Amino acid sequence: MIAEELINQMIPPLKLYDTVDKALRWMDEFRVNELPVSRNRKYMGLATENNLIELPDRAQTLEHVKLDFQDVFVMHHQHFYDVMEAAIKNKIQVVPVLDEEQEYMGIITINDTLAAFGQMSALQGQGSILVLTMPERDYSLSQISRLIEEENTKILSAYVSPDEVDPYNIKLTLKLNTTDLTRIIATLERFEYRVTAQFQDGSKYDVGRDRLDMLFKYLDI
Repeated sequence: MIAEELINQMIPPLKLYDTVDKALRWMDEFRVNELPVSRNRKYMGLATENNLIELPDRAQTLEHVKLDFQDVFVMHHQHFYDVMEAAIKNKIQVVPVLDEEQEYMGIITINDTLAAFGQMSALQGQGSILVLTMPERDYSLSQISRLIEEENTKILSAYVSPDEVDPYNIKLTLKLNTTDLTRIIATLERFEYRVTAQFQDGSKYDVGRDRLDMLFKYLDI
């Protein structure tokens, strides 16, 4: 599941000519601690409740207020794991989404992220989800499929996305028809494929569940 599919269409961005009072009322209405601010479809940053609540003049406009997290966003094609990571790292409840032109598309809330996690978890009864990171030059779905099928497992779906940390790497998300990933991971790692996340019942290595726990811890949900 990618970021574009999780955009919350019910929460519009604030504008620079909106007042502090309006921003705080919207935060209360939408039950979030931050809201995005845009100008001419460009993302300007997040207005945060912590900054606004202390201001004596709530009639002033946001163009005169310090905005935070100008460099915090995800691209529309990124996996929802990346949305979780952005929220956890920056301790925010909303994550802005941009397109290739760096134009604002919308936001994803923590609730949206948790809902996506729930959908992914619901698939666990039918199998598991595995995420690999690798240099783009090393990507070969046919080889990866062969290694997995040798462990009597089938790939039900595959999704390739860029690695935002390293432009020379890609992420490969696989849905498999098994809940036991131990031998598959060992085989893939033996061929120098790096496993960066997995979802499987009863797994002590479940990175996805760890991220969910971190969301609850840092965002006080």
